[in-house]
Amino acid sequence: MIDHTHNPEATCWVEGADSHADFPVQNLPLGVFSREGCAPVIGVAIGDCVIDLAGLDSTGLLGGAPSELLLQSSLNALFAAPSSVRRDLRHVLFSLLTDPTYRSAVEPHLYRQDSYIMHLPAHIGDYTDFYVGIHHATNIGKQFRPDSPLLPNYKHIPIGYHGRASSIRPSGTPVIRPSGQRKAPEADAPEFGPTRRLDFELELGVWIAGENQLGEPVPISSAPNRIAGLCLLNDWSARDFQAWEYQPLGPFLAKNFLTSISPWVITSEALAPFRKAQAARPAGDPQPLPYLRDATDQAEGAFAIDLEVAIETARMREAGTASFRLSASSASHMYWTAAQMVTHHASNGCNLMPGDLLGTGTISGPDRSNLGSLAEISRGGAEPIRLPSGETRSFLEDGDTLTLSGKAVAEGYRSIGFGECCGTVMAVA
Repeated sequence: MIDHTHNPEATCWVEGADSHADFPVQNLPLGVFSREGCAPVIGVAIGDCVIDLAGLDSTGLLGGAPSELLLQSSLNALFAAPSSVRRDLRHVLFSLLTDPTYRSAVEPHLYRQDSYIMHLPAHIGDYTDFYVGIHHATNIGKQFRPDSPLLPNYKHIPIGYHGRASSIRPSGTPVIRPSGQRKAPEADAPEFGPTRRLDFELELGVWIAGENQLGEPVPISSAPNRIAGLCLLNDWSARDFQAWEYQPLGPFLAKNFLTSISPWVITSEALAPFRKAQAARPAGDPQPLPYLRDATDQAEGAFAIDLEVAIETARMREAGTASFRLSASSASHMYWTAAQMVTHHASNGCNLMPGDLLGTGTISGPDRSNLGSLAEISRGGAEPIRLPSGETRSFLEDGDTLTLSGKAVAEGYRSIGFGECCGTVMAVA
């Protein structure tokens, strides 16, 4: 629902917020932060600052916002509440931050970026990673199955696998190079050791709101109400482990050693102006089965979000060289919508819980400049890319820092961003 909080002319009294690339007053993302010596609390980003909602609640300025939802160390309770509660909170915060008469009351609860650290936004009970980027699925499929890159079910169901929630971490967490089994095509037997094909994956994360009881599906018409918001997600992958282990049951140790996410939840309310029609399926592709088909979802279930990945090697860092953009893609390249992911996940009666996280899978585009993983960019290592530093990369080396960024853009509205999702590769201990 687009309303006054999306007004591109609205200004904020917080210094620097109006020119901030990611967090102007039209965004107001939710997260969890802590200051030194203090317990984690819920906050809202505005410019280079965060608002302590627990502190602000003590002033009485948040009006009818339920205190029991705000005085928490995670967003789970807020995600469990009706979406109207989050929308009303957004409206109150927007009023406080655009009206200078509230400055003296709100400012004591504002903290600068360098005075706090971010945590996971919610306690993640379950994590499922989907595979809705059809260009990525095709490119990777060609490397594993040259004759049939897309399996017959891909265009009929949103493919996914159950991932590991315990190894999801916020942006900035080091990436310890994992060890595991790998088998070269010419080898007679596998060996154990650090991955030689460490990769990134450019994804979005979908945060679940509300709850359906076990055995209760989520109709496609209701699925948008089950999406609390989005974040950036990097599903770090050991491609050599993956090639050896993925049959017959799919990803396992190649994927579960770390998943990085951006710590701010860009709410569904903030993203309202950036919804767009889902791209029409190519001629000849099957239409979704009725339980996945909804006219409203097809008309506005996709997102106008630009996505980028940049690399900074240790040598570049030492030389002061700017990071190098590896890819520029778009959320519009998703073959299935976020609502279809939710509905399919719960179609067998699986109960989705507040704070569960869904990954979209790698969102690559049709061109080489749009590819969302090094396995695609380097053609499985056959065509290494050359960096401005003179270095080449087929896969990630120790000391490399990968940074994902995202920006929602629509004509007539103020662009909003996601913050960073980054990680630096460290040698195996």
